[in-house]
Amino acid sequence: MGKFKKIALSLGLMTISVQAFSHGDHAHGKPLTQKEQQAADGVFADHDVQDRTLSNWEGVWQSVYPLLLNGDLDPVLRKKVEKDNSKTFAQIKEYYRKGYATNVDTIGIENGVMEFHIGDQSSSCHYAYDGHKILTYASGKKGVRYLFSCQDAASHAPKYVQFSDHIIGPRQSSHFHIFMGNTSQEALLKEMDNWPTYYPWQMQKAEVVDEMLHH
Repeated sequence: MGKFKKIALSLGLMTISVQAFSHGDHAHGKPLTQKEQQAADGVFADHDVQDRTLSNWEGVWQSVYPLLLNGDLDPVLRKKVEKDNSKTFAQIKEYYRKGYATNVDTIGIENGVMEFHIGDQSSSCHYAYDGHKILTYASGKKGVRYLFSCQDAASHAPKYVQFSDHIIGPRQSSHFHIFMGNTSQEALLKEMDNWPTYYPWQMQKAEVVDEMLHH
């Protein structure tokens, strides 16, 4: 609880800890509709994409990169090899090692403010919505990124962030990939190899692995 409380308090909130724990069994809220499930699989019509607010990602989140490095995610990667044997286990692991790579251990989000924790250091900023972009990947599947920009020029937090969580309309996120940078939103949209990934802070590593295996 110590670190969780520290993050919650440093954000000037206790609501986040209450909200995060009230999610229960790392709840996904109401079940996905067929259209939402198809969107999660990268198949959707552009006109179905809706704007979202930063509140959709509210909570305290942990990076899964340490779980990859220490081998906890190996069962998840083995399952991916079983589904698609065009890559070896080592190749899959390297792909995710690049994808998940980040030094941002935890991210706290509430009331439009994002706080980034790197070791004992933290930075925060109030972010404004910059709209969304629909991307078509080499596979033919599509994705949506939700763009936000830091409103405080003196902040050391990333100037630009983009969320991608396989959701295309207002709905609470259960995990997300995030793109962070200081150049421009346009530059970030070109980033395809590094997408740090975060799950709710209160989930134990076994729960994260189970979630990845079964969802």
